[in-house]
Amino acid sequence: MAQEPIIETRKLTKVYNGQPAVDQLDLTIYPGEIFGFLGPNGAGKTTTLLMMLGLTEPTSGTVRVMGLDPVRHPLEVKASIGYLQENMGFYRDLTGRQSLTYIAQLNGLDNKTADERIAEALHAVGMEGAADRQIVTYSRGMRQRLGIAEVLIKNPRIAFLDEPTLGLDPDATNKMMELIEKLCRSRKMTVVLSSHFLNQIQKICQKVGIMIDGRLVAQGPIDQLAREKLGIGDRTFTLEEIYMHYFQEH
Repeated sequence: MAQEPIIETRKLTKVYNGQPAVDQLDLTIYPGEIFGFLGPNGAGKTTTLLMMLGLTEPTSGTVRVMGLDPVRHPLEVKASIGYLQENMGFYRDLTGRQSLTYIAQLNGLDNKTADERIAEALHAVGMEGAADRQIVTYSRGMRQRLGIAEVLIKNPRIAFLDEPTLGLDPDATNKMMELIEKLCRSRKMTVVLSSHFLNQIQKICQKVGIMIDGRLVAQGPIDQLAREKLGIGDRTFTLEEIYMHYFQEH
């Protein structure tokens, strides 16, 4: 029996002031995949994520997350997904643990379940030692890891991560990508990762979608895109080379 998509869009379109931010997008993501959304700033990646999350309504077309319309069934969808937005906001006078407790309360977890999930999330992101420090003392990388921990509190089936390494130094970036890959494998999560840092995407994503000017111009495994666009001989093409070929055509 064929595996059903966990996320599927058909002719998904979002128009702002007469201009399409997302234009006729057809996309399929399967359970357990780490899917990389590629494209320059303004390509439509974040708008697509917001429609998948049910935070903005499509102008036309359809989106299904776990078989549900996120606009018509927002509670059911939101109960099984986590979202790390590009500029994560925190109450900086709280400690990391207090922030996670607040998130657990917002999600209606009882005290016992909340304590268990907070402990698991802190361990997963390596933040046990900093959990009782105020967030104002955290580095950018620590705040990003705390954001991942907040996503994990819900024990989601799908994690949407919008530019999770933005502003991080190379060492923190590598650690963040390793963490995302590890969590996906250990928790069998589907991860949708939006980024314009191509080398990071290539390290952990099985499949990618390339967005340019609101249109999805390619999707699939990286090696498949290389064969289709470049033809592979004795060398391996980088994702950046593949991307630039698509970019130059549009």
